[in-house]
Amino acid sequence: MSVRGVIEHYQKYLPITDRTPRLSLGEGDTPLVSAPTISKEIGCEVYLKLEGCNPSGSFKDRGMVVAMAKAIENDARMVICASTGNTSASAAAYAARAGIPCAVVIPSGQIARGKLAQAVVYGARILAIDSNFDRALELTRELGEAFNLAIVNSINPHRLAGQKTGAFEIVDDLGRAPDILALPVGNAGNITAYWMGFVEYADVKHSALPKMWGFQAEGAAPLVRGEPVAHPETIASAIKIGNPASWRGAIRARDESSGLIDAVSDDEIRAAHKWLATQEGIFVEPASAASIAGLFKKSREGKLERGQTIVCVLTGSGLKDPEFALESGFHIERLAADTAVLAKALDL
Repeated sequence: MSVRGVIEHYQKYLPITDRTPRLSLGEGDTPLVSAPTISKEIGCEVYLKLEGCNPSGSFKDRGMVVAMAKAIENDARMVICASTGNTSASAAAYAARAGIPCAVVIPSGQIARGKLAQAVVYGARILAIDSNFDRALELTRELGEAFNLAIVNSINPHRLAGQKTGAFEIVDDLGRAPDILALPVGNAGNITAYWMGFVEYADVKHSALPKMWGFQAEGAAPLVRGEPVAHPETIASAIKIGNPASWRGAIRARDESSGLIDAVSDDEIRAAHKWLATQEGIFVEPASAASIAGLFKKSREGKLERGQTIVCVLTGSGLKDPEFALESGFHIERLAADTAVLAKALDL
């Protein structure tokens, strides 16, 4: 059975022409699963959108497939992106599929090794600079404009067009929009795209609109502070961004939806990461846990109404950053290969 993918499934809502290649790795159609322990904890009906189930393991694939297809349609000589990890993995995967060279500019030593490994094996040219993501994006813009390269960061409107399909799927699965959509915010393209999707689909499905709740890490929270952060710091590398490219879109999504953008601490992210794994059986990268950390924070502050329907977007798989999980502390018992010894260890 062939999986349609984002372009085939939602082409009437996308900037697709007869010349656009129907590129796909089977992205989209990710699970929306209930979260019973979180629901019980906060008194709401909570669902989790598992974007780590996309082909390269993150939400980036939704937009990347459209951006890459349009780059091919426009005869691009090469695609290029700046990345904290997930964009580079996605761009490299779709470039390999499309047969076009790919270059990624990354901040040296600040990329989770799981994501870096993906870019390596997909065959991208990796350029590591001695600076942060914001400088990497500046350089990417300069190279793209000077040498006519296709930039596939979320400054590319085709990226946002593809990412909005996540909102379509949520409405299709629930039969309506949730009361609240909670998601991590880094470069702010995703919150911008989801709001675009909900607004566009509301006319089609006659659905109400959700409140958009975005959560940044405290050490990388320019939207909360109201000014860029020169040296962002957080354990959640995917949202370690000090000057989001989609700043205006995020603020528009917040304001038009009567939502909010707030910050959560690294300790809150760690706690939410552990909760998801041990209580819900879901393993995510640290940035994904920011939406759950934010939900718990708002519950403690009394900002939730009991019975509300909430969807949390979990943006990437935990296998993107296994070192984070392993560094959190664990113990392996080394025992003799004997049934009796194992039984005793298990108190059987």
